[in-house]
Amino acid sequence: MKQTVVDVLMYLFENIIGEETPVDPEREMVVDQLEELGFPQHEILRAFDWLEDLADIQNESGESGAESTSIRIYSELEKLLLDPECIGFLIFLEQSGILTATTRELILDRVIALDVELDIEQLKWIVMIVLYSQPGEQNAYAWMESMVFDQIVDYMH
Repeated sequence: MKQTVVDVLMYLFENIIGEETPVDPEREMVVDQLEELGFPQHEILRAFDWLEDLADIQNESGESGAESTSIRIYSELEKLLLDPECIGFLIFLEQSGILTATTRELILDRVIALDVELDIEQLKWIVMIVLYSQPGEQNAYAWMESMVFDQIVDYMH
């Protein structure tokens, strides 16, 4: 099975980043560990770049606090990378108050940065990773974490 950057991100988050007691391992050590597990080095490096870009965006951005009541029109590229179920899921999260317009746009930015078609399960992980990285999004992150790990799938399309 071909391992992708999304698989690397999911592994990193589940085993290293999202740990209750954060460990700050050396990057080279983690890369070696991931290579031993069978992840291709190219995908590992892309995952680290993706996470660094997410951290940079988080450090640069500031939430305006203004809530948007507009309707988001998805670009052709976004529709290529996210199927209708994924887009419906993002709309559900925003309408439910889990995502703000800002976090939605950050998620879409990170989806585009991956440049691979995502299925709903992969998108849930991306949403969870982005929410984890955002200050003040602990409740939204906790909700997504329970959805991912408890496999709650009771949203409407």
